[in-house]
Amino acid sequence: MKIAVFSTKSYDRQFLEAANSSPQHELVFFEPRLNRNTAILAAGFPAVCVFVHDLVDAPTLKILASGGTRLIALRCAGFNNVDLQAAADLGIKVVRVPAYSPYGVAEHAVGLILSLNRKIHHAYNRVRESNFSLSGLLGFNLNGRTVGIIGTGRIGLILGQIMKGFGCNILAYDVYRNAELEKLGGKYVELPELFANSDIISLHCPLMPETHHLINAESIAQMKPRVMLINTSRGALIDTQAVIDGLKSHKIGFLGVDVYEQESELFFEDLSGEIIQDDVFLRLTTFPNVLITGHQAFFTEEALYNIAETTFANIADIEQGRACANEISYQPEIPAKAQVS
Repeated sequence: MKIAVFSTKSYDRQFLEAANSSPQHELVFFEPRLNRNTAILAAGFPAVCVFVHDLVDAPTLKILASGGTRLIALRCAGFNNVDLQAAADLGIKVVRVPAYSPYGVAEHAVGLILSLNRKIHHAYNRVRESNFSLSGLLGFNLNGRTVGIIGTGRIGLILGQIMKGFGCNILAYDVYRNAELEKLGGKYVELPELFANSDIISLHCPLMPETHHLINAESIAQMKPRVMLINTSRGALIDTQAVIDGLKSHKIGFLGVDVYEQESELFFEDLSGEIIQDDVFLRLTTFPNVLITGHQAFFTEEALYNIAETTFANIADIEQGRACANEISYQPEIPAKAQVS
């Protein structure tokens, strides 16, 4: 099959070409993101392969359909960037990679927790300047602290296992309970109780209308003073301005994020020679107790291998008329529930 691959970097190409070594498919790589302005590039391609910041809205899908595209292959888990109703109306199938880096994402969340707590990033810079003072680097023991996990799919469960190893108490919230987390001693509670009793809160839920700005002024007001907030899921789970206000008032003591609500204009690109126009993002970077990484939690060798292998398996299922377990069907009366990585 002829496949147009958008938003490609050198590492994407490396792993996709290795997985297609036969080769089974004709891959054409495009560095630009897919949107209504670039969709014309996919004319004549039966399949299009996209990533998290490609905008697969109704206008884009109409252009793709007119050019002969009948399959959207997401090389990611989340699908909030795809208009599923429009795809269904146009007869375009949509497949995804539901879980490709659960350990990588959970481990990155732990890395953010440890770095923020023990100020490792600040200590690294001090030592490079021959400053060995310990002032301002005071941390706390994780042992005995309470970690609130919102979203207990594979990633949330793995985080719970790791934090349990540190001797933490685990509170959890999810629409569906995970029996494995309960076996660890994790206790499911409602969100207000989780907010009120957690020293650390980590987000691992999908972005849906129901979870948009889940962390807002009201929820922050319910949290413990100097709470640590971690987000390695989707940026729009957090109302950024409300979090900035929480940082300024010291209600939020630490913030570690690998995602950002308006990240599509920033992340995955080298903007070191540019003037960033996003004043909200720049304000976040001024806080000494904020640690931001650029959507790299998923970025492991294992993840890129799994993404490539699963993507081609999905395409093969659709191409050969088989049922694909990773196909996303539009269901107007049932909210979409996805594992986000």
